[in-house]
Amino acid sequence: MKTETGNKIRLGILVSISILVFIGAIYFIGQRQQLFSSTFQISGIFKDISGLQVGNNVRFSGINVGIVEGIEQITDSTVQVDMLIEEHTRKFMKKNAKAIIGTDGLMGNKIISIIPGTPGKSEIASNDFVETTVPINIDDILLKIKTTSDNSASISGNLAAIVQNIRNGKGTIGELFMDSTLALNVNEAMVNIKQGAGGFKENMNAASHNFLLKGFFKKKKEEAKKKTGK
Repeated sequence: MKTETGNKIRLGILVSISILVFIGAIYFIGQRQQLFSSTFQISGIFKDISGLQVGNNVRFSGINVGIVEGIEQITDSTVQVDMLIEEHTRKFMKKNAKAIIGTDGLMGNKIISIIPGTPGKSEIASNDFVETTVPINIDDILLKIKTTSDNSASISGNLAAIVQNIRNGKGTIGELFMDSTLALNVNEAMVNIKQGAGGFKENMNAASHNFLLKGFFKKKKEEAKKKTGK
């Protein structure tokens, strides 16, 4: 008799615990699905939802304020996302609010972030459609980084080849830099130019003192003074 009573007591405790766990689970799920709070619905049209799923969080100012209630393909390039939002946040969301798909952490689940809009505008209404922003695609960013890296490596390789050719004296630039004979000829040409300029100056000085040309140079000097006013 005592054994039968003990079994009934244990069974009653087990059933009671099971009921409490069941109620707790329902409450937790209900809270997550906004079943026990006042809510309103808004929607947004996206071209790409980037793996967003029903039940994912909707955030406002970094706080979870709702969930994704439904996802529906509208056309071959647009998707409608319905969001269930807690009523007490409505006063902060304006008619020109925006919705953008983001990531919960670096590699976490997709979420929707609501940008509040312009202060002074009227509050968003139930069943309104909000403007959406194209989410940043990590794959596109990684592809651009890889392309940039490949281009940089190619440019570096080409520059290294050009420098090596110059060092080896290949090509016109290489010959200019590495040909000692050409460099010597250039130096000699510069010396000749300087000497020629010096000789020309000496000849002009000698001509200015020549009796026959002295009058010509004097006349030119006077004309130059009249032009300059000095």
